Amino acid sequence: MGEIAALGTSLVWSWTYVLFSRAVQRIGPQALNRLRLAVAFLVLVVLHWVVHGNPVPIGVEPQRLGWLVLAGVVGFVLADALLYRALFRLGPQRTSLVMAVVPVASALLAWVVFGEVPSAVEAVAGLAVVGGVSLVLWPRKGEVDATSARLRAEGVLFAFAAACCQAGRYLLSKAGMQGGFPVLSTNVLQIGAATLAIWGLTVVTGKVRPTLAALRDVPGRWAMAGGALLGPVTGVTLSLVALSSAPVGVASTLMALSPVVLLVVSRVAFKEKLRPRAVAGTLLAVAGVAALFLV
Repeated sequence: MGEIAALGTSLVWSWTYVLFSRAVQRIGPQALNRLRLAVAFLVLVVLHWVVHGNPVPIGVEPQRLGWLVLAGVVGFVLADALLYRALFRLGPQRTSLVMAVVPVASALLAWVVFGEVPSAVEAVAGLAVVGGVSLVLWPRKGEVDATSARLRAEGVLFAFAAACCQAGRYLLSKAGMQGGFPVLSTNVLQIGAATLAIWGLTVVTGKVRPTLAALRDVPGRWAMAGGALLGPVTGVTLSLVALSSAPVGVASTLMALSPVVLLVVSRVAFKEKLRPRAVAGTLLAVAGVAALFLV
């Protein structure tokens, strides 16, 4: 069940990248981040009510609540705000590939925070991930003009920063889930904290009206809603199921297959030409992620 959930996570996140790429082009990254959190939180509250008999978890220990609230703000406010700016500049396939460095960033954070020194194999695997990503993103001579090169560089920086924030969310979530805390309750608390934080800031800055006005864009609205149901609701829940039910190495490797899935999606759905270097770099990065966890 855990391995099936992990594979499902990679498939769901692949289409989430596609939908959010469309939505961010239509309504912008800020409105997208606010609206999809609100949609995701409402759906999760209903699901939690059906499964656990109450809309939100009750009687959560202060320490656990603190870890999960912080995880929600870091992972779903900061990380996703950066992610949507990367999607705007890089598109879904390149962005998802940069996000493959999340395990590497997690290992580095664990080294700094917990003193977990990576082994030689883990270091080589991390270099393989970074090398694969660089192979895809490094432009050939004359491939892009100065403006495109600047946008690509900005996109890479945004995506890498998002990956670091996402790695921080994983560590904070792990701390908050200790002792067998329910997966759905974890997701409700994280998304709820992120929703309150981002909409509180929206009210303070007077951006409520323009955010709601973005809903008038019908294609953007449906892409946002679809991405919210697939990503923060289905994808995150499946990922937590995978991490709690399967070996971490197997689950993490299967969840890191999104860039490979997006190669197929880009070719079949969007008729994009797949260059050998892009395929080789993607496979190298995913192989590095697999080695990081499985060797």
